[in-house]
Amino acid sequence: MSMVTLSPGLGTTTGGFHSRISGIAGYRPERVVTNDEVCEQIDSTDEWIRERTGIRTRHRAAPDESVVDMSEVVARRAIDHAGLTPSDIDVVLLATVTHPYQTPAAAPEVAHRLGLTCMAIDISAACAGYCHGIGLASDMVRAGSAVNVLVIGVEKLSDFTDPTDRTIAFIFGDGAGAAVVSRSETPQISPTVWGSAGDQHRVISQDDSWVDVRHNPDIVFPTIKMQGQTVFRWAVWSVAKHAQETLDRAGITAGDLDVFVPHQANLRIVDSMVKTLGIPDHVTVARDIVTTGNTSAASIPLAMSRMLEEGEIASGDLALQIGFGAGLAYAGQVVVVP
Repeated sequence: MSMVTLSPGLGTTTGGFHSRISGIAGYRPERVVTNDEVCEQIDSTDEWIRERTGIRTRHRAAPDESVVDMSEVVARRAIDHAGLTPSDIDVVLLATVTHPYQTPAAAPEVAHRLGLTCMAIDISAACAGYCHGIGLASDMVRAGSAVNVLVIGVEKLSDFTDPTDRTIAFIFGDGAGAAVVSRSETPQISPTVWGSAGDQHRVISQDDSWVDVRHNPDIVFPTIKMQGQTVFRWAVWSVAKHAQETLDRAGITAGDLDVFVPHQANLRIVDSMVKTLGIPDHVTVARDIVTTGNTSAASIPLAMSRMLEEGEIASGDLALQIGFGAGLAYAGQVVVVP
C-alpha cells in the first residue's frame, strides 16, 4: 500500500499535491452485434439507426460475463499501463448502474480479486460516473488521502435493456474502461465541473422500482427508458455550456486542446457539441459511438484508451472530457493524456 506524509496535527496528511492520470485502458467484450441483428426484434432498419445515432455496431458481454469480471480485466490493464502493481492502489472507485445487486457494491469484490483490502465503493451517476470518479480521485490525491486511485467505468447494459423496445434497444453496448489517478509533480487534471438537474430525473430512468417488482407479479424485470429528444436538447445546449465552463476553469480555450472526448451518447450530439463549443479542426474528436454504442460510464475511458493505442492521440496531449446522463448528471475536466 502506498505511503503518505503525515503532519503533526491529528495524523492528517499534508495535502497540496498535484494529480495526473498515470494509466488508462479499455475492454470490449468479444461479441459484436450489428444493427441488422438488433432489428430482428424491433421494427427498424440499419439505415434508420445509423442516421439517428451514428451507431453501426456495439459489443455484448457473454451471458456469464459480469460487471465484476470486466472490471477486473480492465483494472489490471490500467494498472499495468501506469507502471504499477495492484498493491500500489489505495482506493477503488467503480462507476456503474448495471451491477445487478442492490448491495454489496461491485468495487469491494473487484478490490478482492486484485488482492486488495483498500477503500472500495461504487458510484451511481450513470454516463457521468467515470468523470465523477476522476474528479473524486483527483481530489483525494491532491488532499493527500491517497497516492494512487483506480477509477473504473463499467456497464453491462444488455441486462437492463428490453431488446423489443424500438426506442432504446439499439442504443446501448457493454464494456469497461479504467484509469489510475496518481500523485504528480505538475497539475495534469483540472478542477472538475459537475452538477445535476434532478427535476428531470425521469428523462432517463429505470421504468419500475425493485419494490414495484416485488409487489406486482405483472412486472417481469425493470429496464431503462429514455426520452431521447429531451436528452438530445439538454446535451447539446446545457451540457455544452458546462463543457465551456470546464475549459474556463482550466484557464484554456478550445483552441488549446488536442483532444475532445465527450460521453458517447449519440453521434449527432457529439457533432453538435463540437460546433457549439467551436472545437477547431486540429482537435481529435472521439466518435467511438459508431462501433461501441452507448456504454454509459465506460464510454470515455474506452474511447480515450483506443485513441491512444491506435495512435490517434499521444501521451501528453491536452484533452477535454465530459460525461452526462441519467440523474440528470454531468461532470467534466481537462486532463493530460497519460
